[in-house]
Amino acid sequence: MGKKIALAWAIILACGSVAAQDAKDTLRLTLNQALEIALSDNPAIKVADQEIQLKKTANKEAYAGLFPEASLTGSYQRAVKKQTMAMNFGGETTTIKMGRDNTYNGGLTVSLPLFAPAIYKSISLTESDVDLAVEKARSSRIGMVNQVTKAYYQLLLAQDSYAVLKKSYGQSEANYNVIKAKYEQGSVSEYDKIRGEVQMRNLMPAVVSARNGVNLARLQLKVLMGMDPGIEIAVAGNLKDYELVMFQQQLDDRTFHLNNNTDLKQLALNAELLNKNLKLQQTNFMPTLGASFNYAYMSMNENFRISQYDWYPYSTLGLSLTIPLFKAGNFTKLKQAKIQLRQLAENKTNVERQLQMQATNYMDNMSTSAEQVVSNKENVLQAEKGREIARKRYDVGKGTILELNDSEVALVQAQLTYHQAIYDYLVAKADLDQVLGVEPPVK
Repeated sequence: MGKKIALAWAIILACGSVAAQDAKDTLRLTLNQALEIALSDNPAIKVADQEIQLKKTANKEAYAGLFPEASLTGSYQRAVKKQTMAMNFGGETTTIKMGRDNTYNGGLTVSLPLFAPAIYKSISLTESDVDLAVEKARSSRIGMVNQVTKAYYQLLLAQDSYAVLKKSYGQSEANYNVIKAKYEQGSVSEYDKIRGEVQMRNLMPAVVSARNGVNLARLQLKVLMGMDPGIEIAVAGNLKDYELVMFQQQLDDRTFHLNNNTDLKQLALNAELLNKNLKLQQTNFMPTLGASFNYAYMSMNENFRISQYDWYPYSTLGLSLTIPLFKAGNFTKLKQAKIQLRQLAENKTNVERQLQMQATNYMDNMSTSAEQVVSNKENVLQAEKGREIARKRYDVGKGTILELNDSEVALVQAQLTYHQAIYDYLVAKADLDQVLGVEPPVK
């Protein structure tokens, strides 16, 4: 008997240890912590940061065009048939063959651009390209913050909905047990027992669906955070915790401006790029000046006895000036760049109008949701009071099972609507922050 008791205690302690370990391995996250993980581990953010490095490398490559270029050159020529020269001396023609069978040439060549407008404009173009890559990376971070924030709120909504439905199922089960006991005592009809059981069983699919919704929302959040799906996470708090913050934000968010909107900033940077590209195309009509230096050795011989060859050095220093006179393609490229600039200006106007419409719509949704939260909160209190009255009426025999079931359904609907209104406000606020280009709260 003593061994059995000891074994039972060992099993209890082991189960407790496992439960404690499971609780310890679960990562509990606040919204800011979830955002911090996403901004550091999500592959899309890493790719955006690498794109900045890529553009900076391209900028350095453009600067490299200003530096001199040096190369070693070497050549060998074998005369298949030598060039012949005819000379006339005193009426007699004499032919002379020029050159040797073998000609070797090797040396150093250095070139340096002295005036190259295309290179200067290319450098300026790549600098703007770096700025655009930085803004695109910022856009990726803002978009990631929006997605993670909404996924976090979605998980909170799923958890709150699951808790409401689970509690309602527990209440329906308790009601059924009471009705069943009364039926066995003969104080209520079989109809009441059947209705109570149907009410309880009707809630089970909703409870299971809500539980699956929690698992799916949690998995979606982990994917956005760039975490291993096997890691267990839990979010802190519930949607009700955001109620006071929600009303404070509603008081502060009276006006908005689009100065920090990332789409408009990218359009402005693209316009700058097109302007610089236009100037780059204009350089096709400008002259270029370059300098070159050559130092080489040459040997000409009739045989392949290289050790007996005589090598003679020579060097040259020169300037080259190129003045473009006419190339039809330069004019068409210039016209294309001007058309692209006009197209971008029209697109910017259209995008700005759409963003203003979106921001206004999000603010209206926030106001509507805030009003609904106030109404729904009062509705929850009234539904709880109604359910309590229906329960007491049924207990004393003055109410029906239909009244009790209707009061339970009304309470569940009121609680779900209350949580949904808070969620709708938070999602609209997250979308508004994205449109306004609000910087991520963490770096």
